[in-house]
Amino acid sequence: MEKQQKIVSMFDEIAPTYDRANRVMSMGVDRSWRQKGCDKAFEFYDQSKCDLIVDVACGTGDMMDFWDRRANALDIKVDKILGVDPSEGMVDVAKEKFRDFEFVISEATTLPLEDSVADMLSISYGIRNVIERKKALLEFNRVLKSGGMVVILEFMKNSNPSLLGKMRDLYMSRVLPRIGGFISKNLEAYEYLPNSIGEFLSVDDMVKELEEAGFRRLYSKSFSMDISTLIIAKKL
Repeated sequence: MEKQQKIVSMFDEIAPTYDRANRVMSMGVDRSWRQKGCDKAFEFYDQSKCDLIVDVACGTGDMMDFWDRRANALDIKVDKILGVDPSEGMVDVAKEKFRDFEFVISEATTLPLEDSVADMLSISYGIRNVIERKKALLEFNRVLKSGGMVVILEFMKNSNPSLLGKMRDLYMSRVLPRIGGFISKNLEAYEYLPNSIGEFLSVDDMVKELEEAGFRRLYSKSFSMDISTLIIAKKL
């Protein structure tokens, strides 16, 4: 677990500048990716009410905000949105931004929730940072209701990149670390991003792990030169 703690400590260090770095690096386009994830999940779930939406690796709370905004826009009643993250630094920033949301410090592998209580569970750009990923996916299945949705947004590995994919990889390996490092004064943290993508899963491999954990893929799509991928799966 030493590697996992090192990742958590890294996020503690960059928490104060995390939002600013993200907006600059993504040029704000990550907002459309998040909205798409929420809207498609609500479409597949097809319910007018949700008891609980859990955002794992919630960071500074942006995905929680999108769950709230899109539920209101679609006239879906949500009783509770819970943010879960092991980084106290990130959660401290989230609490300042979103005073009405509820947060808890926890690893993705040990969620402080009873069985079958959540309608939706999202993890945005966080599953790549979970060392015991298969254990986490089983935990996601445990806390979701039957028919509940897991929503994953992530930078996935492209095993056979096109020309545009190669341009993406060049941008993420050469340009993004310098931007993030300049804003955060922590180049090492932002060099971790492209390295972790290269060591991560392809979309097909991620879907296979979801199936092994008791989910069925409903939707997957990559956006913006395959920079970001959305996967939505249903608990069987």
